[in-house]
Amino acid sequence: MQNHLFVRISCLIGTLLCAGQVTGTAFARQAVTTTRTSDIELNAPQEEEGFVFVVYGDRTGGSANGVTVLQQAVTETNLFDPDLVMTVGDLIQGYNTTSEWMPQMQQYKAIMSGLECPWYPVAGNHDVYWRGPDKPEQEHETNYEQHFGPLWYDFTHKNAHFIVLYTDEADPKTGIRNFGRPASQRMSEEQIEFLEAALERGSDSDHVLVFLHHPRWLKGGYGDDWEKVHAVLKNAGNVSACFAGHIHQMRYDGRRDGIEYVSLATVGGHQNFFAPKAGWDDEFHVITVRPDALEMAAIPVGETLDVRGITGDISQDARALAKLRPLFGDSIMVGEEGGSDQRLSFSLKNPTDRTILVTAVPRSDDARWQFKPTSMHQRIGPGGTAVLTTKVRRDPLVIDDFFSSPEIELKIGLLDGGRAFDIPMSKHSVETEVMLPPSAGPNNGRLILDGYDDAIVIPHDKIDFKEGPFTLEVRLKARTLTGSRGFVTKAEQSEYGLFATDGVPEFWVMTGGKYLVARPDSMTLQSNKEYHLAGVWDGEEARLYVNGELVGRAAGEGPRRRNELPLVIGGDVDAEGTPTRLFSGEINDVRLSNIARYQGDQFEMPARFTADAETVALLEFGISYGRLHPDESRNKAHGSASGDPRIESPPTSWMVED
Repeated sequence: MQNHLFVRISCLIGTLLCAGQVTGTAFARQAVTTTRTSDIELNAPQEEEGFVFVVYGDRTGGSANGVTVLQQAVTETNLFDPDLVMTVGDLIQGYNTTSEWMPQMQQYKAIMSGLECPWYPVAGNHDVYWRGPDKPEQEHETNYEQHFGPLWYDFTHKNAHFIVLYTDEADPKTGIRNFGRPASQRMSEEQIEFLEAALERGSDSDHVLVFLHHPRWLKGGYGDDWEKVHAVLKNAGNVSACFAGHIHQMRYDGRRDGIEYVSLATVGGHQNFFAPKAGWDDEFHVITVRPDALEMAAIPVGETLDVRGITGDISQDARALAKLRPLFGDSIMVGEEGGSDQRLSFSLKNPTDRTILVTAVPRSDDARWQFKPTSMHQRIGPGGTAVLTTKVRRDPLVIDDFFSSPEIELKIGLLDGGRAFDIPMSKHSVETEVMLPPSAGPNNGRLILDGYDDAIVIPHDKIDFKEGPFTLEVRLKARTLTGSRGFVTKAEQSEYGLFATDGVPEFWVMTGGKYLVARPDSMTLQSNKEYHLAGVWDGEEARLYVNGELVGRAAGEGPRRRNELPLVIGGDVDAEGTPTRLFSGEINDVRLSNIARYQGDQFEMPARFTADAETVALLEFGISYGRLHPDESRNKAHGSASGDPRIESPPTSWMVED
């Protein structure tokens, strides 16, 4: 099931008892025993009788597998422990002869025998219409009354009176039974007399509840005979609701003269699932009856969980599977012309003591990738490992804004006996190395970021370097500096980054289990001014330089705490690797080096950043290839665009203002 309708269930079973004395207010005050002092008085539930019953819709008209839906509904209904179950007709496929009708009846009754409460049938057209030779005058009415029950009847339960009506009587003039023919949709005088007598028998009940198959109040092909019936129900004065089926969709037609009109969808019957949350679904109704009201909830079949069935180990197994990640082999290589042709392999290890079913689908937002096979299916036993392989191909085509790397969608089912628990689908990017040509030239562009969703992201494995000194530097011009902004960072309870807090620049690096923060005492950056910021860690001290001048320092020791998060240019990074606290303005270039490039109180700013043996990444933003921004270092630490950043031509010179 998917996109199911969830409705809060208001459930009262039996009499609710409370300690304390009921007063004339809406709620009595509950006296509780405690060793604490509180000014809050706890409300007590009202003392009133009530009960719960369930209503099933049509079982027929669809696949023969609909009986499995019915079986599931029975299992779930027992969890609600209702007093009884009502149906609204079309119990079996029918439209046949007795030899075919009998086993269908037996199958339905066998499934319903699993209910832990009584159930009451309503006859529908599928249950009584005959198709085939030797049609008897009453068609299957006789079979129905011999094996299911009377065509109409009534009974009382607690404070409610139940009335079952029959809406497939034959046209008295022609003998035709046809639910789309108004002449065949008239209630006989015999049944009207029964209804009036049944209403009299239920006259002392708080509620009279009526059940039938065809919702004749919709008129149309049903004609207008229901007006006569409605008048009888109205005169009784205590009819609360009428329930019907047949149309295979939930529908509430409001309250008329105090009577609510309700149609049910299906319990295994033909269902097109147009809009499950709008009532096109397999579902059953849970009705709570109270002295002065009915509460109604629709429960999609397959969505009721057995509290006692979700044990701690199942919960933990599901959590482990939700975190399961494929272990990829070689990266996907894309040449400078945009082509690729190779095999993609990855392994999955089942971390649980139960069998799992895995469906892996290779895909990409770039439709120019081709995969064969297009999906892979694997059954993995407890603790087992499986290797899945697909062929990946991309014709040599331009790397443009529509280029994106392949990914693997994982769908996992956890098996436990006869039950299966679906783990939400997860997506896993495939490491893709693109052989981009270098930028067109030094300092020939600038990156424009909107501060809303724009950023550049470089994967961790491309910029990881061993423990030791490093330098992170950026040339930028901010549009706004209010609040906390990330410039270039991969700091998340670890690592390093360049930030500004209300315009005050900061260099953070976590060593020895705590952050060292180098910041100036009073200096603040100004918007729309160009700056060169450099953060240096030399193994003993973190230093921050602005335009070649030392403005802040912090001493420390110990190893750098590392993470596997990406480096974000134009923002901070959260624990999921998503850009946050985004920067609004222009970035000319960014360089990360595995040495301490600058010492002392000042240095002469370089005219431009260059890539050397100690450069881990250098992005000059002179050109982009689709959403990829090339790295000028030998590491090919290309950045990927998040949001919609753009490159613009720079001014005549990029100079720091005095």
